[in-house]
Amino acid sequence: METFATRGYHNASLAEIAERSGLTQAGVLHHFRSKAGLLTGVLDLRDQSDLAQLGEERPRGLAFLAHLVDTARRNAEREGIVRLYAVLSAESVTSGHPAQEYFRARYAGLRAMVVEAIGEAADAGEVPAGLDPRAAASAVMAVMDGLQVQWLLAPEAVDMAATTDLVIGALLGRPVPGGG
Repeated sequence: METFATRGYHNASLAEIAERSGLTQAGVLHHFRSKAGLLTGVLDLRDQSDLAQLGEERPRGLAFLAHLVDTARRNAEREGIVRLYAVLSAESVTSGHPAQEYFRARYAGLRAMVVEAIGEAADAGEVPAGLDPRAAASAVMAVMDGLQVQWLLAPEAVDMAATTDLVIGALLGRPVPGGG
């Protein structure tokens, strides 16, 4: 994780990864078959840690939006994972990057969850009429990703949780219950 986070996929070497993990290059390739397979394994590990925080079932409606604020709060304690995500998600837009499909699917899945949560909140009368759930979901995701980059560059200047809470609250026209 640390090697991909600090060097990116293309500049990370299997030799360094093997050395840092106490294995030979052949040992790393025995478990992951390729550098791309290793990258996918690292990204899956990151997602598993996030999913473990959700428990058995994801929160619904405004509770899911509050969960996003909590995720931003937890991310402020996980610099390595935040750096890994920021570096690899940006790098994945390049042609032929092995994580491109992973990030496309991840963004589509997260967007769908946020759209669904906003729809659930709308059904409960908890969001303003006329709020476009897809646009709101894209805005929330853009804010969270952008905050991560800003925080990595100047952690003392950026409060990811407070800003995420502020933006979601502004979109909803009300504070996020349990968010701040």
